[in-house]
Amino acid sequence: MVFWEGYVSDEAMGTFAPIVVYWLYAGFYQLLPPLDNYRLHTKKEEVKNSVPLASVVKGVLLQQLVQATVAQALFLLTSKVNASGIVIQPSIAVQIGQIVVAMLVMDTWQYFVHRYMHQNKFLYRHVHSQHHRLVVPYAIGALYNHPLEGLLLDTFGGALSFLVSGMTARTAVIFFCFAVIKTVDDHCGLWLPGNVFHIIFQNNTAYHDIHHQLQGLKYNYSQPFFPIWDKLLGTYMPYNLVKRPEGGFEARAMKD
Repeated sequence: MVFWEGYVSDEAMGTFAPIVVYWLYAGFYQLLPPLDNYRLHTKKEEVKNSVPLASVVKGVLLQQLVQATVAQALFLLTSKVNASGIVIQPSIAVQIGQIVVAMLVMDTWQYFVHRYMHQNKFLYRHVHSQHHRLVVPYAIGALYNHPLEGLLLDTFGGALSFLVSGMTARTAVIFFCFAVIKTVDDHCGLWLPGNVFHIIFQNNTAYHDIHHQLQGLKYNYSQPFFPIWDKLLGTYMPYNLVKRPEGGFEARAMKD
């Protein structure tokens, strides 16, 4: 049983819940006070961002429109109902296994596509550089990408994770909402005490902040869950989290 059963289909929830969760979680961060003692960048550094908030919001909405269209089509094409018109849900243990598989598939897809977009000068200049206009990341900009990148990196990556894992639309609701929350948190620009993502995941806000720095552009490609591929393929850049005298923290790359 899930709270939406009888009110909204699993397919509709899998399509729209991640979008709602994105704006709720990113909006929460946006509405927080400055919190200068926990910022990874000072407010003055935000002038490095070369795109206004309104353009970021439009870009994110466009990507979500594409994602919703693909998700709805994917759910309709893969729906498995029995003779009674009911989808049999696997056990909790199986669903957890499917989510773990989906996390690994998504990480693998995003690592190699993300890395290639940095290595291919044409793709970086005309596609991926749009995301790096946010030198100082913030939550709402987590999915601010060129439309082609949004399609290749996020939409196709999500579809592949869903298909390979074999999860149902109901399990996909949980997985995609969790992936959205993790992605937003990785871009929030804050190192808050007790943040569960910072405790559990080595690939977190500071880890991804290194990638947005000039010296880290060719490192820390892994997203959104684990740093496995970075460590295996030599693109892992460790860092120190240094407290700034004026307040806040700095993720400082540790070069070899």
